[in-house]
Amino acid sequence: MIGVHQVDPAEVSPGEFAQNVRTAVEETKVSVVLIDSLNGYLNAMPSESFLLIQMHELLTYLSTHGVLTLMTLAQHGLLGNMQSPVDITYLADSVIVLRYFEAFGEVKQAIAVIKKRTGGHERVIRQFQLSADGLHIGQPLTNFEGVLTGVPTFKGEQGSLIPEPQTNA
Repeated sequence: MIGVHQVDPAEVSPGEFAQNVRTAVEETKVSVVLIDSLNGYLNAMPSESFLLIQMHELLTYLSTHGVLTLMTLAQHGLLGNMQSPVDITYLADSVIVLRYFEAFGEVKQAIAVIKKRTGGHERVIRQFQLSADGLHIGQPLTNFEGVLTGVPTFKGEQGSLIPEPQTNA
């Protein structure tokens, strides 16, 4: 039910990749495509404008065939001021941003929906945590400012965050 295909951008051209995706949709009735990540695709392109044209064509094709497409894009920089190598947000129906931030001497993770093309959506930033127990979403980070910049300023009390899971060290 799930097919995973590793693609080396040095060996597969962007056009060949797009054709492989189209073939999977037409021959095996793929209903979800995850491209992880666009950074490799971008590195295989001679310029950003070619990537945008290729992605627009591929996403339009997938959309007209009812395929849910998920894409990841790693930003440059780990903490602080982060920049995307290319802005493809206009191609996406929804954009979810994951960020690291520091609080109380620990690295935390935040999640926010930046764009949702159809319908209303929550505009708050929340802490999230992946653990052995699954995904945990916290209350809105109303006690912080600047979380998405990577340089937050704390304005509240420590008890408002998800507690770290206990480990047996």
